[in-house]
Amino acid sequence: MTNIIRRRGRAIAGLAIGTAAMVALAGCTTGGTPAPSESGDGEATGGTISIAQTNAATALNSGTPDSNLNTNGMVDYLMGAGTGPGSFFYVDNEFNIVPDETNGTIELVSDDPLVVQYTLDPEAVWSDGTPMSTTDLLLSWAIGSGYYDDATYAEDGTVSEGNVYFQLAGSTAGLDTTEFPEIDEEAGTLTLTYGEPYVDWNLVNLINKPAHVFAEAAGFGSVEELATFLEETPAGDPEAPAEPNEQLSALAELWNTGYNITAMPEDEGLLVGAGMWIPKDFQADDGGFISFEPNPEWRGEMAPSFDELIIRFIGDPNAQITALQNGEVHVIEPQPSADTIAAIEAFNGTLIQGSQLSYDHLDLTMNSEVFSDPAVREAFLLTVPRQQILESIVTPVQPDAEVLNSQQFVTNQPQYQDAVAANGYSDYAEPDIERARELLGGATPTVSILYNTNNPNRVDAFQLIQASAAEAGFNVEDAGSPDWSSLLGSGNYDASIFGWISPGVGYASLPQIWKTNGGGNYNGYSNAEVDALADESQVTIGDEERLTEIMIEIDRLSREDFYGLPLFQTPGLVATNGAVDGVVYNGGQTGAIWNTWEWSLVG
Repeated sequence: MTNIIRRRGRAIAGLAIGTAAMVALAGCTTGGTPAPSESGDGEATGGTISIAQTNAATALNSGTPDSNLNTNGMVDYLMGAGTGPGSFFYVDNEFNIVPDETNGTIELVSDDPLVVQYTLDPEAVWSDGTPMSTTDLLLSWAIGSGYYDDATYAEDGTVSEGNVYFQLAGSTAGLDTTEFPEIDEEAGTLTLTYGEPYVDWNLVNLINKPAHVFAEAAGFGSVEELATFLEETPAGDPEAPAEPNEQLSALAELWNTGYNITAMPEDEGLLVGAGMWIPKDFQADDGGFISFEPNPEWRGEMAPSFDELIIRFIGDPNAQITALQNGEVHVIEPQPSADTIAAIEAFNGTLIQGSQLSYDHLDLTMNSEVFSDPAVREAFLLTVPRQQILESIVTPVQPDAEVLNSQQFVTNQPQYQDAVAANGYSDYAEPDIERARELLGGATPTVSILYNTNNPNRVDAFQLIQASAAEAGFNVEDAGSPDWSSLLGSGNYDASIFGWISPGVGYASLPQIWKTNGGGNYNGYSNAEVDALADESQVTIGDEERLTEIMIEIDRLSREDFYGLPLFQTPGLVATNGAVDGVVYNGGQTGAIWNTWEWSLVG
């Protein structure tokens, strides 16, 4: 685990471990949908409901840079990992933080110093029947706090000395100021004392992955041995880095890569969860699926009324519509387009449309050879045909849509207009090919762009950028891949087109995306002033005006650094074929599956 390269994740801002405030990357057939099963007396027992998603699941953990994908986040949500029913709270479709006391409660004990207590319900239990313990909470804290890390970093973001154990899609901000937790195993409590105020203290959700599974994987004889090890292992000290700790490395290996799967795992411990659903079957890649069955140990007041939930991975929106029309799936969330909407309306499908807290953007890799020169970055941004991209992709669906001119806010947020007035992104409303040529001075740089080749909208955006940039002298190479998400932060491309989708709460995305070495900082961006602002945001409590000022200032500085360009806010679309009741639109990270306990088959 020594000298781990901290690679960046995706989503619009994904969550840090245990929180619901991270942004996430946006971006198989079972032979038809089974009919409701029958019990011995002939009564239906609930049946199967299927939903299609554009991105295939790649892991049963969305908290690492390599796995911070929206579909993986949905899997975590259903399993009660970090957020979702079964953890301490979930976020609803109105972006309210809704407590869920099925397995425990969170209490603010003190404002100054900030002290927060987590209390497990005495009957709290994992899906395999193992009782929950404070060691489960302690493990989540250990993963999210970076307590044992002792790394120092080189300018390119790689570890120059020391160790980073648990890789995070978000950041350690907030939890990194906490003391080792105070634990009362008999009372079932874990108490955190923060060294500084923390803006998202109420979003730190310490029910995530089961400690007994980690204990076994790392060679501990019991959960109690794991707890003793975590308590007795000293905090990491970057001033005196130690040799890699083998047991910490073994725990981290399970977190970092152990949940990355392409089929149902042999280790059934990976399937253990705290939520109302647990995985039943899994086949990776486009055309595959992940299916869930109800958690047999679920005790929550909210409970599913059907027997199986299937998420099918169908990248092509036309294939999603065909599957919906044929009854192979009941609900779809395709990339919106005029053709998509017309096709759904043609067979009387039910459309549910709304705003999404999601946006597509072009990011330049700041430390790539071609874009290390600010003049070349500026020249390239001057060639991007944002209005043409909007009219090709979004306007046919949303005629009043506008080019997005903020990296921090979307158009339906009240702070958006103030951000636009201050940040300067509107200066790139239309391409300025002549000015781009002047900046290049006759040079013809080669730029490779990473994007999702299975997403028609990203393909269109790439082709339009490629053609326009060529007019200024750029040679734009196609680095697109269906495996785009795993390639983010790899350094094998010069620019990337993808989307972030927000959970709609919290401020964890600021250090996640914008801070040097942030878990979602895939393009090597580093600005000391932005780092200071991101840090300030995490200790600013109860001052929404100052937090808005911070976000607008980061917006302005990123534009001055020629970071990249926001392209457009993504329209939201859910469609059903009338076979399912209870589907309610959610424009945040979790999408339509946020309330599966309210779903039921019609008839």
